[in-house]
Amino acid sequence: MRLRNIPGADEVVSSSLYCIQDAASHRGSWNTFLGNDHPIHLEIGMGKGRFLMDLAAANPDINYIGVERYTSVLLRAVQKMDELCLPNVHFLCEDAKNLPEIFGENEIARIYLNFSDPWPKDRHAKRRLTSHEFLDRYDQFLAPGGRLEFKSDNQELFTFSLEEIEASDRWKLDAFTRDLHHDPVLNEGNIMTEYEEKFSSMGNPICKLIASR
Repeated sequence: MRLRNIPGADEVVSSSLYCIQDAASHRGSWNTFLGNDHPIHLEIGMGKGRFLMDLAAANPDINYIGVERYTSVLLRAVQKMDELCLPNVHFLCEDAKNLPEIFGENEIARIYLNFSDPWPKDRHAKRRLTSHEFLDRYDQFLAPGGRLEFKSDNQELFTFSLEEIEASDRWKLDAFTRDLHHDPVLNEGNIMTEYEEKFSSMGNPICKLIASR
C-alpha cells in the first residue's frame, strides 16, 4: 500500500525534540544520552505510537524508543507527544536494517514488533522483521536476558516467524499463542495497538510470541 505523503512531515520530524537526529553517534552510550541507567525498550515499526506511549505512561522507569521509517506516519506520533510530553519516549526515523549501526552490544533490553508488514511474496521474505536476517541484527544489540515480543493477525506471517525462531541456533521460543485475547496467561496486562483493536473487532484472532536467546 502506498503511503500518502503529508506536506511538511519531514520538517516537523527533523525539528521535533522527541525525534533523535544523528542517532548512530550515540551507539554504545545511549543511557548517557538519555541521562539515566533505566532499561531501554525498542518498538520497531511503531506506526502512530499509541502502544509505545501507553507503555511509557505506565512504566516511567523504562526508556522507550520507537522506530518508524516514514515521516508521514511518525508525524502523528510527534503530534500526540506534543500533547503528552512523556519524558521517557523518543523516536527514530530510520530503516530497521540500520539498527545495528545505531545500538551497540547489549544496549536494548526488549524489542516489540507489532503487526509488521507481512511482505507476502517469497522473494521479499528477508524484509520481514522476524526473518533470520533481522533476528541476526537484533542479536547484535539485545542484552542478555532480553526478549523479543511479536504480535500479528497474519497467520502465515506468524507461522513463518515461529519457523525462523525454531530454526535458529541463537534464539529460542519462550511462549506463543494464536488467540491472544483468549489466553489468560499471555493476555495478562496486554496493551493493544490501533491495529489490534481494529482486527480483533473484525473477529480476527491475534497471535503473539515471546522469544529470547
